[in-house]
Amino acid sequence: MVRNPLTPEERERGERLGRLLRAARGERSMTRIAAEAGISVETLRKIETGRAPTPAFFTVAALAHVLELSLDELAGLCEPAQV
Repeated sequence: MVRNPLTPEERERGERLGRLLRAARGERSMTRIAAEAGISVETLRKIETGRAPTPAFFTVAALAHVLELSLDELAGLCEPAQV
């Protein structure tokens, strides 16, 4: 199965998600957060750097739970600014 290329908007949303998660992680180690969320450190690294711009919902939900973030708020912050 061939995956359609991401649009610039989808890429930007993924980068925004990564920045938000990185900020929420603060000084906590990637290893600790990844372990608590049940994902690999490499997956967390890819999400935080925007190299995985469309992570699975359950991955985002697990990270939001560990980082004590609301999924609704996180989704709203990932939307592009309205002009």
